[in-house]
Amino acid sequence: MHWIAHKFGGSSLADAECIGHVVELLSRRADEGQVVVVSAMAGVTDELIALTNLAAAGDPEWTGRLAALRERHLDTLKALVGDGGEPAREALISRFGELEQLLSGLSLMGSAPVEAVELISGLGEVFSAELVTARFNLRDETAVMIDAREVLRVQPTALMVGVDWEDSEQRLTEFQIEHPSSRYVVTGFVCRRRDGRISTLGRNGSDYSGSIFARLFGAGELHIWTNVDGLLSADPSAVPQAVLLDHLSYREAFELAYFGARVLHPQSLAPALDAGIPVRVRNTFHPDNPGTLIDAEGSASTPVKGITSIGDMALITIEGAGMIGVPGTAERVFSALHRAEVSVAMISQGSSEHSICLVVPAASRDGATAIIEDAFAQELRHGQIQRVFAVDGIRILAIVGEGMTGTPGVAARLFNSLARAGVNVRAIAQGASERNISVAVDEADAERALKAVHAGFYLSEHTLSIGLIGPGQVGKALLRQIGATRAGLHERAHLDLRLRAVAGSKRMRLAGDEEASLDAAALADEPFGEESGPLDFDHFVGKVNDDHWPHALIIDCSASDEVADRYAEWLAAGIHVVTPNKRAGSGPMERYRAIRAPVEAGTARWRYEATVGAGLPIIQTLRDLLDTGDAIRRVEGIFSGTLAYLFNRFETGVSFAALVGEAHAAGYTEPDPRDDLSGMDVARKLVIVAREMGLDLELADIEVENLIPESMVEFGVDEFLDQLGGMDAAMTERLQSARSEGCVLRHVAELDESGRAAVSLRALPEDHPFAHLALTDNVVAFTTDRYCDNPLIVQGPGAGPEVTAAGVFADLLRVASGLGARL
Repeated sequence: MHWIAHKFGGSSLADAECIGHVVELLSRRADEGQVVVVSAMAGVTDELIALTNLAAAGDPEWTGRLAALRERHLDTLKALVGDGGEPAREALISRFGELEQLLSGLSLMGSAPVEAVELISGLGEVFSAELVTARFNLRDETAVMIDAREVLRVQPTALMVGVDWEDSEQRLTEFQIEHPSSRYVVTGFVCRRRDGRISTLGRNGSDYSGSIFARLFGAGELHIWTNVDGLLSADPSAVPQAVLLDHLSYREAFELAYFGARVLHPQSLAPALDAGIPVRVRNTFHPDNPGTLIDAEGSASTPVKGITSIGDMALITIEGAGMIGVPGTAERVFSALHRAEVSVAMISQGSSEHSICLVVPAASRDGATAIIEDAFAQELRHGQIQRVFAVDGIRILAIVGEGMTGTPGVAARLFNSLARAGVNVRAIAQGASERNISVAVDEADAERALKAVHAGFYLSEHTLSIGLIGPGQVGKALLRQIGATRAGLHERAHLDLRLRAVAGSKRMRLAGDEEASLDAAALADEPFGEESGPLDFDHFVGKVNDDHWPHALIIDCSASDEVADRYAEWLAAGIHVVTPNKRAGSGPMERYRAIRAPVEAGTARWRYEATVGAGLPIIQTLRDLLDTGDAIRRVEGIFSGTLAYLFNRFETGVSFAALVGEAHAAGYTEPDPRDDLSGMDVARKLVIVAREMGLDLELADIEVENLIPESMVEFGVDEFLDQLGGMDAAMTERLQSARSEGCVLRHVAELDESGRAAVSLRALPEDHPFAHLALTDNVVAFTTDRYCDNPLIVQGPGAGPEVTAAGVFADLLRVASGLGARL
């Protein structure tokens, strides 16, 4: 007989409908011999233990709850077999009668011996086996029930319950001879010790039973049926992007199980591994899904297969110079913990031997700390050990994979992912097998850490939580671009851009639940509506920088000094900032240095390419020159696409005021066109360039020619636009003067290596490189040691919402790439 072992958990046998589905599933597999190991119905084991405790405490409530439990099983049986299951009904009634007598005895005794607890807690599996067998018999299909207590013999050991294989195999052979069948329904969880006393395999022991009986029957495969599709790369409650693992080795599955993978119990695979039996973890309710295959080979598809964790832990540190070079220190620590029956989940010690770190369950913290202090009382008194201290709120995070062995860079990617997410690592452990790297992190950082590491090993997409400030013309253009490309970036680069909040000068709109993303394309048409509320920056930032997300980024498309004042705080908190707002880069030097400090410390990234040249790579080109050792001698150019547009079109007979109005309507100017015409917008750009060169330049240090008549400086924006005609005469005179000399007017910025800087309207010869540009082109010439005879030129459109938004979007994607996205 070609046997296949099937194990069904409580969720697969929750009620009559589920049990009927299980029987139908197995009936369709008629070409195999079946060993069907069953758990108790969902919640039954817990209820049996509660009944035991109530009865032992003399609480009469147990009688009513026992009656309810009996009715649940009898009702389930009736739903399964109707009026045709009288033998099964009598068997169930008899078993519940025996249970009632046991509980009555405990009530009289006033206590519950261990043997009684184990006997009663294992009856749920017996009840389930009766129900499943009855359903098979109703269908006239062969099914013989095996009470595992009559076959399986075990002996408790220091590590776990050990199977007496020889005795168990003999008993099973005798049972099969007496009750031949092609299908056996076996009670999970329960067993007997060698001396015949009833026992159990411990909580979650049904998986272990499945593996044991697979080996006893010599099964070709073991299928563990549950309510999920298989083993996932992470806990989906913490990492919703977790993916199904289709093929693992036994050792990978062991590591995942020991570190909290809920689908498998750590002990469950040992017998299957010993016998070389492949294991499949499958979904009872999606039987067509092949699930996760676990065998000796596994697959080498990726170095890391899964990321998992154990919470509610504490970190204990023994620290002191007296430990250095002293043999037996670690042995004394672990001997003390062994005597206190404290399980150590993780150990870390540096080569200096100055400290030993242990991670233990939080519930064991006080006892473990006390017994270590007692073991080293003399050393503590004499100062050879300085202190023994504990830290609560620790979670162990582990990456697991056979492919990690001998693969360079795995640890680097782990720690880079954690660092980029702003997660501090308290302790590290890695075995020589390299199959598992474990780190201890603060519980508060755990969810962010799991997501960051999961994405860092390309097991899921990289997710950026984004907040946008300033949905004006540039902001709306950016929202449209994000909306148009978000799906493609998700599919092509595994980058998930989650727009979590949008804020204006007075209103803001926030996403709903922690997984939600605002519709960027829709917000481009209507940023605020009935769902918006008054602006609250703390609430806005809290929505973006939620611990649920590994990476947070704020895009500032405003021109606000108030917003720029917040950059340093955001960056210090690990929030990346991308902006076309020139205020931060050109503002007071004290604020600029405060902003740069967390950036230089590596806390977060500040990208501001669009502050100087919209979508042009002016800042990046400058950085490349400096980083490769070139020296900048002079920077000269037309830095304003707005002013380039105006003076490219300004000809004799054309109203300068009308051109300014057109540019403002087209979105080429700043919200207040005087920022352009005053030269201050260009001056700010020049300050940003100077500071990038390492010059401590302030805005006041630049010689700026203001094109605005003194009489119009104090006007409001609307009044200024209405009175623009007052500029025409003076500007026409400047134009005619230039033409008379064979020149054109161009607005030029100049900066040299000494820090001398000027912004002015100049008359340039018609053969000058700046004389013939497309309408809104910026042009910047870098004269350097390498580019001394022929300056390096960067030229292209430098104004307009679309190109500026594209520059901001490019910076956003550079941040994402730096965080590990595959762009």
